[in-house]
Amino acid sequence: MSNATSPGAAAPRAARQRAQGLALGWWKYLVPLALLAVWQLAATLGWVDEYILPAPTVVFTTFIDLLASGELLRDVGISALRVAQGFALAAVAGLGLGLAMGLSKKFNAASDFLLKILKPIPPIAWIPLAILWLGLGEAAKVFIIFIGAVFPILFNTLDAIRQTDGRYVDLARVLELKRGAFVQKIILPGALPQIMTGLRIGITIAWMCVVAAELIAASSGVGYLIMQARALAQSDVVIVGMLVTGLLGKLTDDALRLVERSLVKWRQDFPGA
Repeated sequence: MSNATSPGAAAPRAARQRAQGLALGWWKYLVPLALLAVWQLAATLGWVDEYILPAPTVVFTTFIDLLASGELLRDVGISALRVAQGFALAAVAGLGLGLAMGLSKKFNAASDFLLKILKPIPPIAWIPLAILWLGLGEAAKVFIIFIGAVFPILFNTLDAIRQTDGRYVDLARVLELKRGAFVQKIILPGALPQIMTGLRIGITIAWMCVVAAELIAASSGVGYLIMQARALAQSDVVIVGMLVTGLLGKLTDDALRLVERSLVKWRQDFPGA
């Protein structure tokens, strides 16, 4: 007897899967909406001091006011430019060093020890040195973002290359592929999913680092907006700055996820991709 699924049976199953997918899609909104409801209720009933935690409606009104005045867009634009610069440098350095360490045992032996000492140092610990070396200008802030983003990119790239299937390496030897062709046709296609994971982690850390750098040494940007609001006891502005940073981090991560899906289409054929 054939085990093939008939078209008549496949259609209801596909419909059920679509319905389950839609139902699961709503769950990601349930927790934030529930938290907003509890937050609004607590503020309305006076369970928390509005000075400490203003109501969501107050925060939303502040967001609209900052947006209309142009202040928020200006600070977001400045922070986004810093993130783009620091992340771009981190991507180039992380990918380059990761490839070099993965493909050269000598280079890996020479650099691995030092990099693993530098990796655990929090980016914020570099701020005093960044100011001493680079001053209070843009270079110091971009440097902090670079330091935060480069290590996840570097080590994800390195691990991805190390995990290349040995059978493909043997095949490359049999075909006598040159170094460039070996990297292009064997190494990069297999390593790409994990490299993209490193880039996504890196961009998230970049947003964390830009706010940290702007909190201490800046006169513009979202971090500066948050710091000024703290000095003026404007909790609503602080929360707006935090939420905007989180939203921007999510949007850039989603953008990289779309790039990953377009570059690594074969992953969609496997469960959990």
